[in-house]
Amino acid sequence: MKRLSIFVIVLATLGYGQVALAQDSLPPAPYAYRQLDDPQQEHEAEELMESLRCLTCQSQSIADSDAPMAGDMRHQVRTRIAAGESPEHIRQWLMERYGDYISYTPRMSNDTWPLFAVPVLLFLGAGLIVWRRIGRRSGKDSQ
Repeated sequence: MKRLSIFVIVLATLGYGQVALAQDSLPPAPYAYRQLDDPQQEHEAEELMESLRCLTCQSQSIADSDAPMAGDMRHQVRTRIAAGESPEHIRQWLMERYGDYISYTPRMSNDTWPLFAVPVLLFLGAGLIVWRRIGRRSGKDSQ
């Protein structure tokens, strides 16, 4: 019985590996590596792709990443720009689909306002501490 369960686990693991390898062996999307014919549209697409984070690599933009998912995202960006959508509309669509993390340019919302407020509060607190210490020293020096 124990051998049978080990055998089933090994087969399941191998099967999952085959599925993962199959996805990486698919050909890239048509616009993953091919530029748009219109230079203005390609410029808009490149600017947008530089500002979007690759969800696989996480330290590269989709313009710099060779991950299959980044190629699919580049294809989506170029296809939608060629269809006449604005880069901001495409960014919104991707953020709705993948979350705010995908954008290198964060937006202030109910979830993200502490990320903007905490550094300001820390800076003000440090300034207050420095101001009080300097005030004490100048008070001692005048006596």
